[in-house]
Amino acid sequence: MEVAEGMNPADYDAWYDTPRGRWIGETEYALAARLLAPQAGDSLLDVGCGTGWFTRRAAADGLVATGLDPNSEWLDFARVHSSPALSWIEGDARALPFADASFDHVLSIAALCFADDERQAVAECVRVARHRFAIGWLNRSSLLYWQKGRHGGSGAYRGARWHSAREIRTLFLGLPVQNLTLRSTIFLPSGTGCTTWLEQGVPKVLPWGGLLLVAGEKA
Repeated sequence: MEVAEGMNPADYDAWYDTPRGRWIGETEYALAARLLAPQAGDSLLDVGCGTGWFTRRAAADGLVATGLDPNSEWLDFARVHSSPALSWIEGDARALPFADASFDHVLSIAALCFADDERQAVAECVRVARHRFAIGWLNRSSLLYWQKGRHGGSGAYRGARWHSAREIRTLFLGLPVQNLTLRSTIFLPSGTGCTTWLEQGVPKVLPWGGLLLVAGEKA
């Protein structure tokens, strides 16, 4: 996930080691993995990887993972804190430095909402995907927005754009995609007490989670 300018990569990555951070990361990744349905050995590109938490998580599932981000400092952190088997590429989501259909799957979690041209970034994610893609956005119709997104956002959310489900769907119009599915998660973002248990019972088809995830196939 790309993050607000000025954040420290070590502090950001350490957040995923906290109980709440680990729960949010694992919950978001589980939804994306279920929708992508990759097989061990498949290649995956993580667009806007930041410090590489989701890239490393995909590699732990046996995927051949590559992380891409425009921030060289954050990529340096990712290289130091990951296996040499992972690849890290500095690049712009709006002009991915890869040929068409270079990766079996493309993943992006709450990163394109920081890109200047989200529509172009989506088109690029679709272009380099061979089979499936899963792209997540921050949801304006969520409790997380009211906690972290208003008035320009706070912390890692500062400067991010928050969207509705309808707005996100329009980003895919005219692209060579099929079988689009929209799901959401992180309905109860505190991640404390019984909220993690209650979260499991909320249907992912409800569009009110903090993360809206669109998955589909290359047509």
